[in-house]
Amino acid sequence: MRRNTDLGAGAGAATGMTLVGTMAAVSATVTAYPVLIGQALRYGVAAAVLLPLAARAAGAPPKGAREWALLVALAASGLAGFNYCLVEAVRTASPATVGAVLGCAPLVISVAGPLVQGRRPSRRLVGAALTVSAGAALASGFGGGGLRGLAYAVGALTGEVLFSLLAVPLLPRLGAVRLSAYSVALAVPLLAAAALVSGESFRAPTPAEGAALAYIGLVITVVAFLLWYRALGRLGADRAAPYGGLIAVSAAATTAVIGAGVPSAAEIAGCLLVAVGVTCAAIPPGGPFTLRRPAERDVRGMRWPISYTPSCFRWGRTPRRNTGS
Repeated sequence: MRRNTDLGAGAGAATGMTLVGTMAAVSATVTAYPVLIGQALRYGVAAAVLLPLAARAAGAPPKGAREWALLVALAASGLAGFNYCLVEAVRTASPATVGAVLGCAPLVISVAGPLVQGRRPSRRLVGAALTVSAGAALASGFGGGGLRGLAYAVGALTGEVLFSLLAVPLLPRLGAVRLSAYSVALAVPLLAAAALVSGESFRAPTPAEGAALAYIGLVITVVAFLLWYRALGRLGADRAAPYGGLIAVSAAATTAVIGAGVPSAAEIAGCLLVAVGVTCAAIPPGGPFTLRRPAERDVRGMRWPISYTPSCFRWGRTPRRNTGS
């Protein structure tokens, strides 16, 4: 039963990260729209769906200053801060550089997650995450950029890591639905304030922009957040982390599907590395591919089951011949 649950959680994490990867291609249709206002609208749409669900979902509302502080920190760093740093990073560095930096997230989470909980990181999971990070960086490519762009990319990486690590202590009590609902609701005023400070002005989105924002808000935010947080609560940060590498794979595949480009040999090789790393992480310890020393058996004193022994070889029993008399 536990293994089936883990497989289901792994499938959910893979699906959620694959959906997040489609955001790169969809976001190309909203490049002319004010970025921070668009993100505020995105999370506003998600909050309108998730908050009614949270009222009927399992779990409890946030309790005490500590949980509220963690929620605000999650919304500020993992949602609002991540998007702000990502926008600034792309402006001052190449998308390939930003993608390569963000590709390190699985490795950072697989190491930092257990350390935060006072555990030693698993060598198997760290190795899988390292393979995934290398594949994600290879699939994203390596580009140029100044020190400022690199700093913003590291800031986006920090936000992505905190999006998972800050959720771990909240998930047992709040649950995936409530955590998603409260975090996106708190991100809306933070992004609106950032848009006001940066001087962005609101305008009504075009039909194409509105459809893209609705997809990002409903599919990528609502569905992907729920799948990821449910998997995170069941698997833990270190076991769920390698699935984050599927974002780069999904982004490359989506770009090819919509005709925006053909994957290069490096992108294909990176996708294969990600697949290898995710597979290694998905196989539980002691699974069918685990190498073990053959068990040594002491056959002394063992008895062959009487029911499986031919009657002519049973001790003290000699088969009789029917002589007809």
